[in-house]
Amino acid sequence: MAIVILLTALFVAPAVVSAQADDTVFKAQVVDVIREVKKTNDKGREIIQQVLKLKGLENGWKDKEILYDGTALDAEMAGQNIYKKNDKVLVMRSVNDQNEESFFITDYVRTGKLYFIILLFFAAIIVIARKQGLKAIVGLAATFIVLMKFIVPKILAGSNPVFISIIGSLIILVITLYLVHGFNSKSSVAILGTILSLLITGVLSVIFTNLTRLTGFADEESMYLLNIGQQALNIKGILLAGMIIGALGVLDDITVSQASIAEQIYKANPELTSWEIYKRAMKVGVDHVSSIVNTLVLAYAGASLPLMILFAVDSAGALTLGQAINNEAIATEIVRTVAGSIGLVFAVPITTLIAANFFKRKIIKPEAAAHNHAH
Repeated sequence: MAIVILLTALFVAPAVVSAQADDTVFKAQVVDVIREVKKTNDKGREIIQQVLKLKGLENGWKDKEILYDGTALDAEMAGQNIYKKNDKVLVMRSVNDQNEESFFITDYVRTGKLYFIILLFFAAIIVIARKQGLKAIVGLAATFIVLMKFIVPKILAGSNPVFISIIGSLIILVITLYLVHGFNSKSSVAILGTILSLLITGVLSVIFTNLTRLTGFADEESMYLLNIGQQALNIKGILLAGMIIGALGVLDDITVSQASIAEQIYKANPELTSWEIYKRAMKVGVDHVSSIVNTLVLAYAGASLPLMILFAVDSAGALTLGQAINNEAIATEIVRTVAGSIGLVFAVPITTLIAANFFKRKIIKPEAAAHNHAH
């Protein structure tokens, strides 16, 4: 999902900014650092406030000089960024009741560097995986198109988010797996295994969400969704849809791996029974599950590192572990992780069982038989 967000940033964000461009928010460049003032807040943290000369880079502000006075801000509201000459920044213009204008720097301009990072990511894939990597990038683009042209518009139009996410996931699954891995038995087995595992994940997500009474309003983005769309949006449904789509990215990886393992075991020894193929493939699958469980825990711990540090310090003792877990934002991530992980665990035996029976009983290829006779 992170890569899809990158694609959104690359293709959608510039169009949105262009469509909404006005003189309220614009890009500028730091021409000179006129003055810096060091202050200390109530907690002893040093804060540096700056007076900067800026030059507008776009819209009606292009080539115009603007004075930004950061010392006029309250010390507690001062940002953490320290700007240098030639830095590109985002500036917001504000006008008060007396028609007096003032300017605030909201952040660095990062888009150019983000585009470079994305292109570097694509280049690395193509260099390492070559033709297969290029197919993967095309599949990624297809995923992006389905998300932005089918799933999101349908949800905005008021369709059931869970139903739409399942349909969209199936479309993404079929397109990407057949495109990247070819129209073959391995891809078909992986698709079937992913569908069954995704259904398990979806059912568990619904059960766990109802059990923990999650509402979907754990973040500010959800609050904004209340006022957009052609009709009232199902926020809880959107939460569940996100869980399903998020699980898809991991599930298709492990199902393709298990299908490939079972296929190679069959090709290495076509005389093995379906049960023997299953047992041998599961030995690898169990190792895969064990490592993935640890990976998921570490990924969640990494995302929650500030909270873990808070627990470690806990100088005031104001927040207990139980209270933190009870917070809906954290509870949502726990439910998302656990539901996805259980679906992932079940994906291994389900896909392996399908593959073992499929390769043994359905696709005894003529070339494989000829190879065996030759030996």
